[in-house]
Amino acid sequence: MSVICDSTQHHPQRGFACTMATTYTIGDLAKEFDLTTRAMRFYEDMGLLQPQREGPGGRNRIYSARDRTRLKLTLRAKRLGLSLSEAKDIIDSYDSPRDTVPQMKKFLIVLDGHRQRLEEQMADLHANLEEIKGHEKEARALLAKAAKKLA
Repeated sequence: MSVICDSTQHHPQRGFACTMATTYTIGDLAKEFDLTTRAMRFYEDMGLLQPQREGPGGRNRIYSARDRTRLKLTLRAKRLGLSLSEAKDIIDSYDSPRDTVPQMKKFLIVLDGHRQRLEEQMADLHANLEEIKGHEKEARALLAKAAKKLA
């Protein structure tokens, strides 16, 4: 975290104004969210994060509180199983000054589609489990029959 002081704005006691501006390095956020710095750069390449650049050739990334929030939302969307492009569309919609009703409708459409895909996958898994149970029952019956012949 860093403190930014502006000497152009005078404070009666300090002589200048200081404001708290929370910033993070790539390592700070990577450590906090248990990510690699490579993953952080990938999210930047995808347009999910937009750090400021400082230092020689802009090599040092400086992430804002907004970037941290966007990263947190990205990881939450990822846990829900959304693609990064879906996450970006949803997160970007909150950056616009538009009414939140269309944003929430879009969010619900994305969630509904994702829920339907998960329900289809769950149905497929249940069908697979039932098939496995049938094969197990058949194998046990064959083993029991073989054991009786040997006895």
